[in-house]
Amino acid sequence: MILAGCLLVSSAQPGFSQEKKPRVLVTSDGEIDDECSMVRFLLYANEWDIEGIITSSSQYHWQGHKWAGDDWVEPYLDAYAKVLPNLIKHDPGYPTADFLRARTLLGNVKSEGDMEEPTDGSNRIVDVLLDASDPRPVWIQAWGGTNTIARALKTIEDEHPERMREAAGKCRFFFIWEQDSTYQDYIRPVWGKYGIPTIISDQFIAYFYLWKEYLPSEQQNVLSGSWMKPNILDGHGPLCALYKAHGKGEQGFDEGDFRSEGDSPTFLHTIPTGLRSMESPDWGGWGGRYVKVRENTWLDHVAEPGYEYPIGRWYTSNAWGRQRLKKGIPNDAELVNYLKPMWRWTEAVQNDFASRADWCVKPFAEANHPPVVKLDHPRNLKVAAGETVQLGAMGSSDPDGDPLDYKWWIYGEAGTYPGTIKIPGSGNQTTELSLPDDFRKGMSIHVICEVTDRGTPPLTRYQRVVLRAE
Repeated sequence: MILAGCLLVSSAQPGFSQEKKPRVLVTSDGEIDDECSMVRFLLYANEWDIEGIITSSSQYHWQGHKWAGDDWVEPYLDAYAKVLPNLIKHDPGYPTADFLRARTLLGNVKSEGDMEEPTDGSNRIVDVLLDASDPRPVWIQAWGGTNTIARALKTIEDEHPERMREAAGKCRFFFIWEQDSTYQDYIRPVWGKYGIPTIISDQFIAYFYLWKEYLPSEQQNVLSGSWMKPNILDGHGPLCALYKAHGKGEQGFDEGDFRSEGDSPTFLHTIPTGLRSMESPDWGGWGGRYVKVRENTWLDHVAEPGYEYPIGRWYTSNAWGRQRLKKGIPNDAELVNYLKPMWRWTEAVQNDFASRADWCVKPFAEANHPPVVKLDHPRNLKVAAGETVQLGAMGSSDPDGDPLDYKWWIYGEAGTYPGTIKIPGSGNQTTELSLPDDFRKGMSIHVICEVTDRGTPPLTRYQRVVLRAE
């Protein structure tokens, strides 16, 4: 028998691992679900260093075409300013509204794929990537098109070609589909040689307008108006009051029903929950789980036998989930399974959202705060077949003094061991794992320690233990 933690190993994907507070930069086309995502994003502004909130265009929205307005973010920042005095009672790390306003800029919005000229928004991206004083990577998110990002990179190519590799080294991309052609037409052919880690998501449709057609009932419960109204929409201050949930009878939805937050996975991926999803896209977390398809590009896992990913864009016209949805198959088990890497966390994600809504109006003592999960051993372990590993989280605590419930489970899709493993005493604070005899060198097993407090709403945090056979 060995004590977990004697030997360490790093198995994160190169280019993704990140320490300290994540840096994020948003580009958005201002669609109604972007506006919903913006409410949630601002409630988590304490978790990141926010480098920019840039309005861009997409294949769906640009100036003069279904346009939310150049200054659509301003009402959200005004409302954020009003709730900020209460938010900082829960975490003093929230940035000021003026700090965010200074970084809220207009990008390339004249047309779909517009990248003709530098803009304030594209220049902000340039400044962030060329700022030598901060070497940390930046998670650049495309809630709409990638065109303002492309324009920024084009400026660097034109004006600072000797710094292209340096700038690329800071980039981490997370795109919600490819909502224009600029990634394929410019970013990939010109910047692909630098291996910028890139996630392009179709799984976001788990938070998409049509969620009632395919999400399991348990996940639908926390998206229904009966849950959203008391937990988010009613009595939670001016920021949550801006959340554009459904009205009664809209497209078959009930009043207060969740509308859509198709862009939220880009930043759910970067919330430090303990799942370590930023270390490798195929590890999985609140923003979904992805597989490496080509170069350094990660797309959604498609289980269909013989499936071949498209050579070019991953978007409305060919992304597997969107195409499957269009077939209108009742109770489509394959679509539900395709989206599981995203929806498996929905209840925890929504409860966390509800706690942040409470932070807008309640004092610290009357709100809930997430538990702190602390392992008794390192997170990365080298082990051998047939051994028994002791696992524990005795150091875990809750800032509100709430009792904690523990759940240890194997995230099978994230590891490479193909067999089934059971964890005895999986609901205990400590447990042990007997490694199978066919756990061969190079294989990995991902064990999740999931800890939920008994506060209201119940909040969950994690630690991931990666076991690798030596």
